[in-house]
Amino acid sequence: MEFLEALETIRAEEASVQKLFGDAGGSVKNERGRSDYEKKFSEALSLVSGVFSGRKPARLLQEAMTTSDFPKLFGDILDRQLLANYKVQSMPFRNYVKISTVRDFRTVKRFTTNGGDSVLSEVAQQAEYPETSIGEDSYSYAVKKYGRRIPFSWEAMINDDLDALKDVPQRFARAAARSEQKFATELYTGTSGANDSVYTAGNSNIVSGNPSLDISALQTAFQTLANQTDSNGEPIMVDAVHLVVPPALEITASNILNAMQLELNAAGGASNQKLVTANWMKNRTRLHVDPYIPIVSSSSNGDTCWFLIADPANNRPAFEMGFLRGHTEPEIFVKSPNARRPGGGDVDMMAGDFDTDAVQYKVRHVFGGTQLDPKMTVASDGSDSAE
Repeated sequence: MEFLEALETIRAEEASVQKLFGDAGGSVKNERGRSDYEKKFSEALSLVSGVFSGRKPARLLQEAMTTSDFPKLFGDILDRQLLANYKVQSMPFRNYVKISTVRDFRTVKRFTTNGGDSVLSEVAQQAEYPETSIGEDSYSYAVKKYGRRIPFSWEAMINDDLDALKDVPQRFARAAARSEQKFATELYTGTSGANDSVYTAGNSNIVSGNPSLDISALQTAFQTLANQTDSNGEPIMVDAVHLVVPPALEITASNILNAMQLELNAAGGASNQKLVTANWMKNRTRLHVDPYIPIVSSSSNGDTCWFLIADPANNRPAFEMGFLRGHTEPEIFVKSPNARRPGGGDVDMMAGDFDTDAVQYKVRHVFGGTQLDPKMTVASDGSDSAE
């Protein structure tokens, strides 16, 4: 399978389970990075890849599960597979939402400062320099746990039905990525389009008239964003922006940004005069399609709303998402079997739960986020209505 072949960095020779792991084997806990561990991991990977692809019988996997080494190695394979699948998931929010890490589950505060950077005052000869102050706004959020369990039946293992098992990490990876994107979407999207706690008349970040997306509307959005000022009335410089749209507007947005030239009404000229110019928008704008916009905006405007969000590298991010330090990516767990034979002896990992024989897999992901600076984003419901 491709995901296992991608993980295999060391060539593993064909070998039996006994040759790979011996009758008992040794502990591999906390041995990542050691040459003997890498060798065992490569051998285990070769075995699992062979079984999952059908080149080797499933009984070899069952036999390997009774050794002391293999369950840990197998867990490492699933963990790496989960991360490999997670990293290739499309998560557009990471381009326009600030990503940070937090130390624990306690509420963290984020501060935006203002002041001290306005135009300097003239200082007369031997006069005191004028004094100013720096103000700040605070925002807070806490990360939370998200997760899911999936049971894998003992009967499926006996029947050599490994599709469910090999798909678990891929499904968990998709679930984690989707959870992040939906959470991010809810920061700027509400049930009726643009989130009304961010996009308000007071924040001056609603595109006038909530126009549907076209060249003229996008030009107005750029102007609206450029008109934003800080608390001292100074202009906020924005170099790069991200245009975020639902799937229904992907073609419209792509046509606008990929056009070689723009044809606009000539300001101040006759009504039938047109101005043709190079498409300056495509050099400043990156397009992102957010599939969760119509899902979150289930009431109305889910297919018509659109957003301009300043690049978070501008040091005034509109939104932030935080991940728990040491756990910034999803993690997969398998429940140890809780049954024992009366006569003693090892029980393989596929023995499962005492009551149900099910093998339980769990994914855990920890993240949170908040809305930060509403002046760094503008939006339109695309409803062509008044604000």
